[in-house]
Amino acid sequence: MTFIGVSVSFIFVNLLAVGLASGVSTNPEWETAYNTSSGALILAGFDGLGGFGKFCAVVVALGLCSNAVPSIYAAALDFQVLGKVWKAIPRYLWATVVAIIYLVCAVAGRDQLFLIFQNFLALMGYWLAIFITIVFEEHVIFHRTKGYDWAAYEDKTKLPLGIAALASFLVGWVGPILGMYQVYWTGPVAARIGDHGGDVGIWLGIAFTAVVFPPLRFLELRQIGR
Repeated sequence: MTFIGVSVSFIFVNLLAVGLASGVSTNPEWETAYNTSSGALILAGFDGLGGFGKFCAVVVALGLCSNAVPSIYAAALDFQVLGKVWKAIPRYLWATVVAIIYLVCAVAGRDQLFLIFQNFLALMGYWLAIFITIVFEEHVIFHRTKGYDWAAYEDKTKLPLGIAALASFLVGWVGPILGMYQVYWTGPVAARIGDHGGDVGIWLGIAFTAVVFPPLRFLELRQIGR
């Protein structure tokens, strides 16, 4: 049920975004609003609904704020997994620190930060694809039958050293470097696609990682035993 609820909501919002993006190329008023900010485009999209449209725009803005809550909580967890010293600090304090950091960044970079993030965060998709490939293969190939020792999650002597994962991660990045088509970099493979280039960085990253990780992990298990 959780998956269905999340999927339906994501699909609905993405369809609205597709409609707004399509309208930018056909509606001059929307194009002007988009050149101002994404928030102005949302207001322009709801303009035909009058007062109710403004109410919907406020709901969207509040939804954007609430959408940051899971990320703040996840960032607090990330700090705590760095070690026992970091774990000793209460999670709500880490969440407060994270909220202060992103608030300062948002205020200080309000004129340019969005564009920087828009261009830079696209690079994060490649990292995520490589990471998911490693986790997926670790689960399917090495843990599907024997399961996990959940009691050993904090015992360094029983956890993998991560040599195979790190090596596969670095090799996997060769794929995005060759196949990405982004503002900051266009790979040689991406540049050869069509007349204007095309982005195949994610797929090359997945392919490189999927081929390299299993043999390296088998070798790591054979030589180190964990």
